Amino acid sequence: QVQLVQSGGGLVQAGGSLRLSCAASGRAFTDYAVGWLRPAPGKVGEFVAGIGRSDDATYHADSAKGRFTVSRDNAKNTVYLQMNSLKPEDTAVFYCAADFAIFPPLRPSEYGYWGQGTQVTVTS
Repeated sequence: QVQLVQSGGGLVQAGGSLRLSCAASGRAFTDYAVGWLRPAPGKVGEFVAGIGRSDDATYHADSAKGRFTVSRDNAKNTVYLQMNSLKPEDTAVFYCAADFAIFPPLRPSEYGYWGQGTQVTVTS
């Protein structure tokens, strides 16, 4: 079992950057694939980016590719989402979620553990 605590986020102007953190306790974060998700119309959550369990392979939605970067800091048992070139349409509550799997699932229902969410607001 793992517990996830998120931090970071905030308000930023378009073109700015934010870094979200997802810290794990209870289990080593390296035992889990981790995804970053946000609400989307008609969906519980939309996959934004993620990182694999075993080899730190990363995955990105088209909207995030080239702008967002997922990374691990195993010493801190933390996964990060670095967000650059932010756009107003990125405004959302971002959630980190973990699953005992090799690859981060695309479907929110596949994740067993969730952070509390972090608000990201991007202004024009």
